[in-house]
Amino acid sequence: MAITPKSDMSPEVLSWRDPSMDSVQGTETPKDPNKGYIALLGWSVNAIKAAQKFDRRYIVVAPEWARDFCTANNIPFMSWDFLRLDDTSIELARKLKAEGVDVAVPLFEETVEWSGAINSVLLDNPRMYGQSILFRDKALMKRRAQLGGIRVGIFEEAHEKEDIVRFMKRVNQTLLKLDGDPDDPIHVKAFDKAGCLGHRMLRTVDEIDAIPAEEYPLLMESHLDGWEFAVEAWVHDGKIMFLNISEYVTLGYSVFVPATKELESWRDAITKQIELLIKTFDIQFGQIHPEYFVTSDGTMYFGEVAYRPPGFKAFELIERAYGFNAYQASFLVFDPKSTKEEVDAFFPREVVDAKGYAGCFGVYPKRRVVSQLEMPKECIEHPYFDFHELQAPAEETVPERDAFGTHWGLVFFFGDDPIKMRDLLKAQEDLDFYV
Repeated sequence: MAITPKSDMSPEVLSWRDPSMDSVQGTETPKDPNKGYIALLGWSVNAIKAAQKFDRRYIVVAPEWARDFCTANNIPFMSWDFLRLDDTSIELARKLKAEGVDVAVPLFEETVEWSGAINSVLLDNPRMYGQSILFRDKALMKRRAQLGGIRVGIFEEAHEKEDIVRFMKRVNQTLLKLDGDPDDPIHVKAFDKAGCLGHRMLRTVDEIDAIPAEEYPLLMESHLDGWEFAVEAWVHDGKIMFLNISEYVTLGYSVFVPATKELESWRDAITKQIELLIKTFDIQFGQIHPEYFVTSDGTMYFGEVAYRPPGFKAFELIERAYGFNAYQASFLVFDPKSTKEEVDAFFPREVVDAKGYAGCFGVYPKRRVVSQLEMPKECIEHPYFDFHELQAPAEETVPERDAFGTHWGLVFFFGDDPIKMRDLLKAQEDLDFYV
């Protein structure tokens, strides 16, 4: 795409200029015309910075509000409204094909379906759109997993409150609960949202009333007792090129990489499960982010799988621990022009090549009314403290958390002992960051 000269930019556009960008400094890595041309679907400044330091041509496809930033920073840009789902959606694929783009890479959950539709055109593979639907619809995803022989919990769809009531009763009847026994909890999740968005754990029927009508339909799941963990795997030609195990300390609060020796001891079994997942979902390339539970006897249950970068800045944690850029890794395995030799040479060895352990903690205010950000000494004076992304509160009243809620920002740590890292991240839950 054409780059607008600085002299032709208005002061308003120039106010978006980031002097640290390689595209502004003139230090951007030269692009190899013999390698793939990649469309980044969605908005991630870190992904853009990674693309500028990589040897593939790229173009950012994002909503119109990103245009001024891209113009100011010499970033190739194509405007598109990802909420626009109609018969003209094929237009985006045609525009990218005319631009010479080889593949589209989704950067967040809502663009996974778009990437499937676009890549079905760019790569002349109609099945890719259907595959993307499996990654977006959690109920279809679970059914496909079952068909492939992957162990999952009990699940159903709920279209109204009464569906959840019946499901809770059936689950507890199946578990042979007697009168007076506490009910086993169930989980409800949005069909197509990322991470903890829309995720609730229900322990009593009365809690169902707190679910707004607009959140239906929902996916209902039985509760799985076990050690929950996540995987980030890069796949090329149907094979795992690199597999990271992310250890959750508390779901929705904290995670670190690589995992402790205790969790890493399951690596061979986890790898077999991911290979089965790749076969079941017919994944030939790209980056996947599945979540699993492992019980005390070693039985593994599939939670869900995403076909995009994980939340909680896991890509940034992986780069901090291993040194390679996880966004560039994704560009590499998505690119149909990448060679096996190039992919093999890119990745380090799992665990043994890590320089240390990188973790982050999501901060939620503990008070209903706050006036300022105040970093606890126990946090910033710890030798593992790296940096934080917390901002001063925009308003004093803290909104009530809906379901699992959304954190206010992340605090990052880096050190050489996974047990100390785990204990440090757990200890953050007792600290006040907003007072």
